[in-house]
Amino acid sequence: MLLQTKALTKTYRAPDGGDEVKVLRDLDFRVEPGETVAIVGPSGSGKSTLLNIIGTLDRADSGEVLLEGRDIEKLDEKETATYRNRTVGFIFQLHHLLPQCSVLENVLIPTLADPARDRAELQTRAEQLLESVGLSHRLHHRPGELSGGERQRVAVARALINEPKLLLADEPTGALDRQSAERLIDLLVELNRTRGVTLLMVTHAADHAHRMRRALELRDGQLVPCTLQ
Repeated sequence: MLLQTKALTKTYRAPDGGDEVKVLRDLDFRVEPGETVAIVGPSGSGKSTLLNIIGTLDRADSGEVLLEGRDIEKLDEKETATYRNRTVGFIFQLHHLLPQCSVLENVLIPTLADPARDRAELQTRAEQLLESVGLSHRLHHRPGELSGGERQRVAVARALINEPKLLLADEPTGALDRQSAERLIDLLVELNRTRGVTLLMVTHAADHAHRMRRALELRDGQLVPCTLQ
């Protein structure tokens, strides 16, 4: 097993003193290595919160998140930074590329945390990743010279540069037109097939969720099997 949550609970307190909102309720969840899993549900149901907790961008009120048996809630600050940099990869709705850097430089940014690594080897890997996402002809372009779909593919390559065990994608197609969105999902499915990347994706799009091997709905703080129409 790659990922497991046990009795995960998260509550948001209303700033105006209103009722608390419990978005995760004793949530138990498992992901096997190499799986592709879609999480669907209405806005505000806690989908992004769950991904953020797994990625250590947020913390649960109680419960455990185990990655290969290790409780990430107990990592110290340095260990958390390493986990965030090397164990998980993030793709967000907005690509968050640095506009002043080239495509190649953007992909390499997550590797800068460890200056002792072989830079030539990392550059070769970055170039290979950009080729795999169809952007070998764009290495030295800046994000402003790319389409929205191309920028998001750069973000995918950046997320994979440190060979993470788990890729977390939060509405990765949300800012794309339909054609670009379909191409991005095609890419993620192909990367799972060829590289064995484990993918956990939050999406509102039923057709994209269909492309994953398993779909779950976050309902009343629990993940339940989802039969998509």
